[in-house]
Amino acid sequence: MKKNLLLIAAILMMLPFAAKAQSKQKLISENNQLRSRLEAMETVVEELQKELDGLKLRLAAYESVPDEVLEFYSNADLQGNDDTIDPSIYSPELTDSLLSVWYIQRQMRSDGDVGMFDIDSVRLTTSVPDEVLIERLEKMNCFMKLPFNETVRNCMVLYSEKMPRRMSQMLGLAKFYMPYFEETFRKYDLPLELKYLCIIESAMNPTAVSWAGAAGMWQFIYSSARHYGLQIDSYVDERLDPFKECDAAARMLKENYRIFGDWCLAISAYNCGPGNVNKAIHRAGGSKDYWTIYEYLPQETRRYVPGLVGAMYAFHYAKEYGLEPAQVQLPAHVDTFHINKNLHFRQVSEVLGIPMDEIRSLNHQYYRDIVPGKQGTQILRLPYTYSAQFAEKQEAIYAYKADEMFSGQGDIDKQASYSGSTRTSGSSSGARSGGATREQWTYYTVKSGDSLGKIANRYHTTVTNIKKWNNLRSDVIHPGQKLKVGKR
Repeated sequence: MKKNLLLIAAILMMLPFAAKAQSKQKLISENNQLRSRLEAMETVVEELQKELDGLKLRLAAYESVPDEVLEFYSNADLQGNDDTIDPSIYSPELTDSLLSVWYIQRQMRSDGDVGMFDIDSVRLTTSVPDEVLIERLEKMNCFMKLPFNETVRNCMVLYSEKMPRRMSQMLGLAKFYMPYFEETFRKYDLPLELKYLCIIESAMNPTAVSWAGAAGMWQFIYSSARHYGLQIDSYVDERLDPFKECDAAARMLKENYRIFGDWCLAISAYNCGPGNVNKAIHRAGGSKDYWTIYEYLPQETRRYVPGLVGAMYAFHYAKEYGLEPAQVQLPAHVDTFHINKNLHFRQVSEVLGIPMDEIRSLNHQYYRDIVPGKQGTQILRLPYTYSAQFAEKQEAIYAYKADEMFSGQGDIDKQASYSGSTRTSGSSSGARSGGATREQWTYYTVKSGDSLGKIANRYHTTVTNIKKWNNLRSDVIHPGQKLKVGKR
């Protein structure tokens, strides 16, 4: 009995220690569980942060793309193709290839004759047999020889049949612009058919601007424009002058042909830059045959040369398709004046009675309706019917309400202090590639809601350049951050 009591007493004495041991073990277990949960939460937070950064990248790219492009890619494919790109997966690399079809798709929508589709994934219907299309293509005697394949055929049908109203407008614009473009390409001893590149680039819209800052009918970005001597400042952007930009385009194409010795490659380089064409040649084992390197070119560029053939075909056989030039609000004949004094469009308009819109339609390059002639000779184009009056009344026009017209403009000559009229050294890298050519860096402080695309647009450069200048590995930026946005 005594032994039992002693055993019970011993057990009772050990209970607190057992409870403590059990409690400690429980605490250790709970601690381990919490650690595991914390580690799991850290992993989740890390994954969420990655996802957030990805969403920021997509949002930046998404905001950079015009609404027309977003609407196009959010629509179902007309032909039932399930491969339509989801706007939620936009990336900066994707936007270039999307924008290559922006103008064409916008034209098609405005016509109301065809829905949205991916031209590489469908076969467009036509009542014209392939044999007739092939025969017509051969009769065109095109300066570049292309085989008749599904891509070329689709482009021929697209331009000739699927957007008749827009084609009618471009035929009307061509009556005014094409003679000047032909004269330019003839001056540089280039194939005259290159004039149709402005159809592919901008649908002959002299004020077209892309998300990357490419501007004008021939779509030059800032750095390439400066490289080829186009003036860009606070008052003037000569990329919006179709004739001067055409001259720059001709020189770029001539240089590209000198490099590659093949017009398909020269035209491709105009679209994506010589560097990308050289990469495609290298990946194709050194071949310089366009269709051999075709699959190695950027997706946008693959459509580019066939698109040019399609545009040429539609213009050449416009009558066969019942396409007639639309009446456009452009004068039949224009005179060019050299301006050496500051001149406001309103001075010309009110003294001579020319509607402001008519002056603007011939002189898109002047941002503020002001010709800053005092900083250097500028060009003013006027309808021929007003030429004699302008020549006779020039001094009166310059003097008319001069103080009123230029009040609030500050020192025009200082604001337009760099003109880019002198060609810089270095080689071109294509209408959509290149760096800034000014001497001192310009900085921008990031604000809430900014994206690299918006900032690139504002400073006439590209997202790629800004990332390179600032050693950015992603497109994520933060309010208060200072970015290099160009040189001056």
